[in-house]
Amino acid sequence: MAQGMKRLGMPIAALLGLALIGLIVMSWFLNRDALRAAVEAQIRAVTGLELVVNGNIDISVFPASYVSFHDVGLKGGGAGEPALGVDVLTANLRLLPLLLRRFEIADVMMLRPHIHVIRAADGTSNWTPFIDTLTRTMKPGASNQLSFSEIRIQDGVLSYQDAANRVSETVGDIDLSLAWPSISRSFAATGQFDWRGERVDGSISVSDFIAALSGERSGLKARLASAPLKVAFDGAVANRTSMLMEGTLTADSVSLRNALRWTGQAPPAGTGGFGRFALRARANMVGASIALTNVNIELDGNVAEGVMTYSNNGRQTLQATLAAGALDFTPYVSTVRLLASGQRDWNRQLFDLNSLTTTDLDMRLSAAKVTVGKSTLGRTALGANLRGGTLALSIGEAQMYGGIAKGSFNVARSDAVVDVKAQFQFIDVDLLSCASELFGLTKLSGRGNLNVALEATGNSPFGLAQSLDGTATLTGHDGAISGFNVEQLLKRLERRPLSGGGNFRSGSTPYDKLTIALKFSDGIATAENVRVEGPASRVTLTGTASVPAREYDLKGVASLTSVANAPPGFDLPFVVQGPWDDPLIFPDPESLIRRSPGAAPLLDAAKDRKTRDAVRSVLERITGQKVAPEAAAPAPASAPAAEAPKGN
Repeated sequence: MAQGMKRLGMPIAALLGLALIGLIVMSWFLNRDALRAAVEAQIRAVTGLELVVNGNIDISVFPASYVSFHDVGLKGGGAGEPALGVDVLTANLRLLPLLLRRFEIADVMMLRPHIHVIRAADGTSNWTPFIDTLTRTMKPGASNQLSFSEIRIQDGVLSYQDAANRVSETVGDIDLSLAWPSISRSFAATGQFDWRGERVDGSISVSDFIAALSGERSGLKARLASAPLKVAFDGAVANRTSMLMEGTLTADSVSLRNALRWTGQAPPAGTGGFGRFALRARANMVGASIALTNVNIELDGNVAEGVMTYSNNGRQTLQATLAAGALDFTPYVSTVRLLASGQRDWNRQLFDLNSLTTTDLDMRLSAAKVTVGKSTLGRTALGANLRGGTLALSIGEAQMYGGIAKGSFNVARSDAVVDVKAQFQFIDVDLLSCASELFGLTKLSGRGNLNVALEATGNSPFGLAQSLDGTATLTGHDGAISGFNVEQLLKRLERRPLSGGGNFRSGSTPYDKLTIALKFSDGIATAENVRVEGPASRVTLTGTASVPAREYDLKGVASLTSVANAPPGFDLPFVVQGPWDDPLIFPDPESLIRRSPGAAPLLDAAKDRKTRDAVRSVLERITGQKVAPEAAAPAPASAPAAEAPKGN
């Protein structure tokens, strides 16, 4: 057995030795000009590009069989810049045909290629001849049948220019392998490249490469993965009159804001929200428009289902109809800071209005539960329309604060300022939750209706507050104002007017009916009708409140009523002044003095001229100095020494 193997190995070794000697001899006597011409002809036949060699040519037969061209340019049918420039283009040759003096390329490797793609307005490019030639050479029975089926690219650069759409992109550090096996109709490309500062890992496979090159329908799988965004598609593609794609589209990003910025889209203003993002849908793309059905989308923990349409025919347009179980809008509204950091003044930072002009939006959204900050809405139907720099938000009907809320909010951009219009209705809502969450007032309870119609113009929240115009009305019933007891205070002051208010920062003032009607003009709110009617007391208010300064300047009258519709038993004028969050509420001192049996005659006597002269004479004898007439007059009456009640 061993002898048989030995006898068989001797001829094989001899044959290999003869082949080796033949290769060495062939390398000496090979017609290098013919080899070069054959390689150039094959490259021209496959690519449709003319090979222009400006540098040296290296030819090797043994131990490796290849032809390397230095400083190569490949030109298409038109004039101008070469479609492809390569520092070193190496064509590896097939060994067996080479022994028979036939020159066939096994594969091609391009080192540091510079690929230039220029797209014309009609959709063609400087690479159209390459596509047409490749289509012809791959068809079965073609006279110049494809001779090699793999191209490797190392450290390449691709530049893309589309003057019609004003698009210019550069892709660098390209390492790709392009393969279309001769025994199969498929095509595959895998590799990596750099785009806009991020490394992208990509792959694409076409099930019927010949059909795809001809514009016919073919299966397509594509995947792009980078740090900002991952995208995958599995479906079919065709390109008869325009690009058609249909299949399953998935996308995933840890930050949608960063992904939009990386792809060249303007992210929404602010820094909150638009984080974790995921999308899965059935996609149908025609040209620059894509329709998504069976959409499942997740953004910042919010999950919704429905349909979406996106188009980019000169302007980006997004339409969507989505439904969700629960939505949380807190991350998005938290970026709109109306108050400055001190919480005592309006924010003066200028609005960022760029996001109002980049995209058109038409969205319909419904949810069983919506959370906005501390507010929670029940079943809600929302609409959002953004077109030409004008944003319109509408609430068809929402279950809110135990009642119903509906209205609209419009923002229109005009140069560097915005025009804001808001109209809202709150019907039969719980006033405690409504007033505390909308206005920060925690001392009002009951149920009622609130109607707001406001408009303003400005480039910041402070600017809007300065120009605020409109009306606001509130009607309530069967509630209370906590923090003080008007009835108890009035009864004490009725008995002892100068006893001071005491500490009445406890208890509450019940009411049967509450009416508040305000009119806004240039940031000043005027109290047109403010009435609180309770079982034993009645309060009315007049005056103004400054929205820019966030301060009250109000006067009122509190009255005791023994029975319904009876004349007031005791009236007490009072004043409300100071900041919204901590105003001063104190009674009118002259009114209290007049009601005091002992102090009222002194007040009347001080008004008599003879009394003032007598007081001045006494002061001069005591001090030995002249006293001005006004110094002898009584000082303006001040509030009682006891602590004045405060309230919100």
